[in-house]
Amino acid sequence: MTFDLIVVGASLGGLHALEAIFAALPSDFIVPLAVVQHRHRDSDDTLRSVLQRAARLPIYEAEDKQPIEPGAIYLAPADYHLLVERGSFALSTEGPVNHARPSIDVLFESAAAAYEARLLGVVLTGASADGAQGLALIKARGGCTVVQDPASAECRVMPEAAIAATTVDHVVPLIEIVPLLTKLCQSSWKVGL
Repeated sequence: MTFDLIVVGASLGGLHALEAIFAALPSDFIVPLAVVQHRHRDSDDTLRSVLQRAARLPIYEAEDKQPIEPGAIYLAPADYHLLVERGSFALSTEGPVNHARPSIDVLFESAAAAYEARLLGVVLTGASADGAQGLALIKARGGCTVVQDPASAECRVMPEAAIAATTVDHVVPLIEIVPLLTKLCQSSWKVGL
């Protein structure tokens, strides 16, 4: 299967999980990633800066109408929902969903509508059920679903909610997520997006 986009959701404990994933992603990883990490609405650019120190791929705070480019990581800005349109991002200030803005469900649901079976969704550690319904929609639209093994999560609530919401394709410990993504996305390398 060829994937055009990977969407990732994290909350409590997500900084460490994202650091581990971004540090392990190879510099030639071509499939772009769109990430929601729950954070305070007044957060500055610190999250991006901290994660960039760990990553080999460039990390950007997504901007409205920004094209989605291969080999890049895009973070939802503080206090904005990140939505995916075919080939670009949109930002929204609509009300919080699951008590969060940015909301993982909003990202996942919009990406599932845009990319269907060419989407890969990942739910990491967190203390809410945000992302569970979105991951179920990704699965229903033919996309691939990955959840961090709750036993390896700093907070089990979010991964357990995702597992309860749908039949997840892969449940793996944090350390195995990048090898799995690399294996799943190898055909995308050959296609060159």
